[in-house]
Order: sequence, then C-alpha cells, then structure tokens
Amino acid sequence: MSQSSTDANGVLKRSTILLHGSIGMPLAIIGYPLVVYLPPFYAQEVGLNMALMALVLVVARLSDVITDPLIGTLSDRWRTRFGRRKPWLVMGVPLMLAGTVMIFMPPDGIGIGHLLFWTMLMYLGWTMVTLPYGAWGAELSTVYHQRSRVVASREGFVLIGLFLAALAPALVQALGARFQAGHTDGWLMQTAVTLFGRDGELGIGYGPILAVMAWMMLILLPLTVFWVVGAVKEAPPQSVERTDWKKGLRVMKNNGPFKRMILMLLVVVTGESFRNALSVFFMQHVIQIQAQIGLMYLLYFGIGILGIPFWLHVGKRIGKHRAFCAALAISSTSIMGMFFLGAGQLLPFAILFAIKGFCFAAFQFLPLSMLADIVDLDTARSREHRTGLFFAISGMAQKAAMALGLGLSLGLLALVGFDAKAVEHTASQLLSLRILYILGPVALYMTAFVIAWRYPLTAERQERIHRWVTRREARLSVMAASR
Repeated sequence: MSQSSTDANGVLKRSTILLHGSIGMPLAIIGYPLVVYLPPFYAQEVGLNMALMALVLVVARLSDVITDPLIGTLSDRWRTRFGRRKPWLVMGVPLMLAGTVMIFMPPDGIGIGHLLFWTMLMYLGWTMVTLPYGAWGAELSTVYHQRSRVVASREGFVLIGLFLAALAPALVQALGARFQAGHTDGWLMQTAVTLFGRDGELGIGYGPILAVMAWMMLILLPLTVFWVVGAVKEAPPQSVERTDWKKGLRVMKNNGPFKRMILMLLVVVTGESFRNALSVFFMQHVIQIQAQIGLMYLLYFGIGILGIPFWLHVGKRIGKHRAFCAALAISSTSIMGMFFLGAGQLLPFAILFAIKGFCFAAFQFLPLSMLADIVDLDTARSREHRTGLFFAISGMAQKAAMALGLGLSLGLLALVGFDAKAVEHTASQLLSLRILYILGPVALYMTAFVIAWRYPLTAERQERIHRWVTRREARLSVMAASR
C-alpha cells in the first residue's frame, strides 16, 4: 500500500527516493546488451549481415517516433484510481519481457524478420515503462537539488544494473571455459547449461551472455515494477490546464533551454551509442582481450557507481551543465589515450576504460535532472502540465540518437570491409576500426560540450521559477475553493 513520500518538512524520504529508483536496475540490464553484445551475437553467431542488421535496429527504433509522443501525452491525461503513470508500467512489463526473451534467446534458424518484429515489440513495452516512469520521477519533487537526488538514485540503480550486466558475462565466460575444459559435473554447472546453454553445451560466446541477462530481466523487472507501483505514491495532478500534444510541440519549439538540451542529448547519446557498438570489436580485435571483456565492463560500471556522489557534488558546486561539460572533457581525453594502445596492453586500457566509466555516471543522470527543471519553466510560462510529453520527446531523441549511433558505427564498419565473422583482419581494417572507435565519439562529445556550456537554466533561476509557480498554484487553489 502506498505511503506518504515526504517527511514532516515536505522533503522526500530517502526510502521513497531509493525505492522509486530501483526500476532503473532492470532497465539498464536490457539496455546494455542491446548496444554491446547484440551486434556481435547476431553478426558472428547467428550469421546475419551486419549492415542489414544495423538497418533493422534503426527501423525498429524509428517506431518510437509514433509511440513516444502518444504514450507521453496519454499518460499526462489519463486518470485512474491507481494514478496516471502506474497503469502504463504494469501494461508495458509483459511486452518488454516477451520481446527480450525472443531477442536474447532466439530459436534456431531465425532471420532478419524475427529480429525486426520482436525488437519493435520490446521497444513498445520499453516506452510504456520508461516514459511514464521518468515523468513520475520528475513530479516527485519540485526542488532543484531534490530532483538531482531522485534522478541520481534512479541512475545509481541503473549503474548497479549495468554492474550486474557486466558481472554476468564474466561469470558465464568463466563457467563456459570450465565446461569446455571438461569440468561438466556439479549442480551449478548443470543449472548453467540448462538455463544459458544450447543443445547441452555451454560455450564462451555471446549467446550464453545474452541468455543470462534475459533471465535477470525475467526476475528483476516484474519484481521492481510491482513493488514500486504498490509502495510509492504519485504526485497529485497540478491545477493547470492541459493541452493537446500538437500545441505542446509548437510551444516546445519556443523553449530555448529545451531545444539546447535536446540537441545536447542527440549529440552525446549518438556518441555513446557509436562507441558502445564498437567496444566489443575494439577489445576483441585491436587490444585482443576477448577473455577479459566481461571483466572490463565490470570495472567500467563499478567505477561508474563510485562516481555518482562525486558528480552530484560537482553539480551542486558549479551547476549541472558545467559538471556535464567536465565529464565530456575527461571522457574525451581518456578515449584519445586509447588510440595509442596495441595488442595485449590490458592494464593501460583498463585504466583509461575505468576513467571513462567514472564519467558515465554524469552522462546518465545530469541531463535528466536538467529536463525536470525545464518542465517547471514550461509550466510557469504556459500554465499547462505536460511532463509526460517533455519526457516523451527527450526519450524519443535519445532513442533516435541510439539508433543513429548504432547504425552509423556498424554501417561504417561494414563499409570499410570489416568482416565480424573473420578470425583475422588486415592492418588497414584494424586501423579503420581504431579511428572509428576513437575519433568518432570524441568529435561528438566535443560538439556536445560546446552546446552544453551556455545552457541558461541555473539553480538560482530554477528556484525563482519554482517560487512563482508555487504562488500561482496557491492562488488557483483558493479561487477554486471559493467557487
């Protein structure tokens, strides 16, 4: 049963913040393999054409152009006895799970149509869960730094989920290596073969890695969603007018901070997706540490979790957008250092990869916290409440950027003649992979740096907006009570 979300002083309870954030954990588990392990799995083990696979994943993402604003607007308007946001999460879970299982554990003999259909279904469920969930989090508090805590909690659980998703490959690769060496007995090994193996075998490829993540999703997603839906209250709807989504889009075009943030998100998420899609190929073929890939991601996300308090502190000291710029600069420097690494240089790569992971925390929660402040600005100007639509548009932009980065990276890799199924590659192919992995993301990060540096919505300005909205809400409540 839902309990009060705030203490006697109106401050969000820590338990509320932590519980609400827990849904971020399973959402991260599915998001991570989609850009890291899915491309090499379908290219190397299923045998799909890499360029065609990239096209299919982009097309599946483009379906969000329709579903995102539709679901965002409906979740703003819908009124049920359970709330506006909660029913969407409950309905989205089974769609998301069905798509995940069929993508991560496909039957034998599947083709490109299978990947397209089930990816689109999974993305539909993902939209139904993530958009109302993000809007719900933005409405839990109206205070600038409280919102940072809400988003940081969610993204902290995202990093925990990413840590678990990185731990899974390390464990399953270790078990697969033992199985291949002839150690096939014991209940743990037999359970692993049953759940993650195929035809009574447990290998060290990408199939078992995706299988273990699918099982993690089947357990954690319904557990966290139904717990949060039952225990955390939604904020009451504000006493503001509602608008249709077409008018909302027209108003957003005149919102300077929103346009700057959306452009910043498009650029930086494209860079992240571009780099993530090539990371496994870079580690496998350039640094030649395939057996340690799982361990590298375990380090990456483990360090990322430690970075959350640091970036929260920096955001309070210098502002969210300046902290974001600092993370972009440090990330770019660490990635440029990888350009000079060669085969077998595990320790230098691990150090640079860990530095990038430390900055990943800032990439995760600072832009979303900035978006919640932008919603206040829109409400103050328009007297209309469209949190869901704002998060739908930002979510759509992020998904489009993820698709663009994935499609560009895999498409360019295929264009330079890189064959993912080949054991050996020419020096020119490896140099092309190195250039794409290093220079592509850095160019995009630096572009995002320029965009974010002059972001205008500071803590002081947001506090003035919030006080003005609060006074207006009080007047509207008094007028409504006197009628």
